[in-house]
Amino acid sequence: MALEARGITKVFPGTRALDHISLTLRRGEIHALCGGNGCGKSTLIKILSGVLQADSGTVLLNDVDIDVTQVKPAQVHELGLRVVHQDLAVFPDLSIAENMMLGSGYPVARGRIQWRETRRRAQAQIDRFEIPARPENLLRDLPVGTRAQVAIARALQDVSENRGIVILDEPTASLPSHEVELLLAAIRRLAAQGHAILFVSHRLDEVLALTDRVTVMRDGRVVARHETAKLNESELIESILGRRADEIGMRHSARPLGNPVLQTRGLTAGPVTDIGLEVRAGEVVGIAGLLGSGRTELLRSICGDLPKKSGTVVVNGKRAEFRRIDQAIGAGVVMIPEDRPRGAVFPDLPVNDNLDVGVLGRYWRWSGFRNAAMRRDDAELRTRFRVKSESGSVQMKSLSGGNQQKVIIARWLRRDPVLLLLDEPTQGVDVGARADIYTAVREVTENGGAAVVVASDLEELTLNVDRALVLRKGRIVAEVTGADLNVHRLTELIYADDAKSGDRDG
Repeated sequence: MALEARGITKVFPGTRALDHISLTLRRGEIHALCGGNGCGKSTLIKILSGVLQADSGTVLLNDVDIDVTQVKPAQVHELGLRVVHQDLAVFPDLSIAENMMLGSGYPVARGRIQWRETRRRAQAQIDRFEIPARPENLLRDLPVGTRAQVAIARALQDVSENRGIVILDEPTASLPSHEVELLLAAIRRLAAQGHAILFVSHRLDEVLALTDRVTVMRDGRVVARHETAKLNESELIESILGRRADEIGMRHSARPLGNPVLQTRGLTAGPVTDIGLEVRAGEVVGIAGLLGSGRTELLRSICGDLPKKSGTVVVNGKRAEFRRIDQAIGAGVVMIPEDRPRGAVFPDLPVNDNLDVGVLGRYWRWSGFRNAAMRRDDAELRTRFRVKSESGSVQMKSLSGGNQQKVIIARWLRRDPVLLLLDEPTQGVDVGARADIYTAVREVTENGGAAVVVASDLEELTLNVDRALVLRKGRIVAEVTGADLNVHRLTELIYADDAKSGDRDG
């Protein structure tokens, strides 16, 4: 047995995060840890890795007993445990090479760092994981998905002994399918060499395709254990949520579309070139493309966060010359970015303050804020969007990623936007929260608004958008609707050779 945890309990003020959790992990096994946002997965992983200390319980790690009330990261690292956390522990102001060497140690000769060897080693990992960057690139200049690849490569680079234990907490959350397959292949090789893998992912297709066993958590407890070979997706969803998969089904627009909400003509900004698109009231349009295709920059150029070189943007029939995001917000255009910690969340403020920040003017009177009305509306929003929180006064950073995302969406939907721009809205979010988020998006479209969604998960796009545009090298190369809106067709178009791109595929 590589790892055996028994009776792990952790209580935070106001909540029991873990309640007598037990988990076993065998050598040569890929074991999935599943559960909804806030179920306790990340807390358990942080305890196993020594980042947090449990209140009680025992852990046997590679035949060594560990006191989990006093465990330290260096202790479990020495015993062969490696972790890639959901909140990536990368250093944005350092290069890829420097981030890599912080994981394995710099090559040193005669008291000096050997930079040529440092870059050579980093390049070897870049080639191994097909990271679209160079050793000298700073992490802050890379997309979130590329940063995730660097963090994973750093964690895996020095796991060579067959007694290694690798914990991957949402490693594929921001990766498109090509990079995901490369990573999953590397994980399978590690398991075949005798390493033990604890794999956390909200992408249930990955869980079913990759793992040997599944442990399911809900509300801080283990509620089910499965042999993956005897499990299907519907059964796993029911196990995670406590309700049937058909109760959270996704949906497309069933209403006639209205007038154009968004129109762009010849829009050129950053890597995007000559973009012409139209999104009508009642419609959710998906954007599919690889990292670097310009999909994020397209959204940023529409809302004024990225200066455009040429072209026009029209919102509800009026030309929009947004130069700042606040101008777009004033016109009813809201963008929810991919990088939540840097672009949308105020982690040290209470949940209620995060909900209120976009609508403070509504509650201001000459005598001060109408605090009672604001708190009442906050409570209604938390209930409506199923935000799992002890109260509105807890800090935002204490919520899981999925619950933070629901707070962000609730904040902006409170403004009754006419156009939602969403960049990876369900990254790191469980299947139940994902359905809640798209239900909220549909509320906007059913009330006469529109939405544009960028998502790496092609299955998510096909289930939730009315049509999809394929972006390649900054240009729209295809439009997919109806029966053609499926994962296979989108994959073909995303990876097609330039010579085959042709005109739009209607």
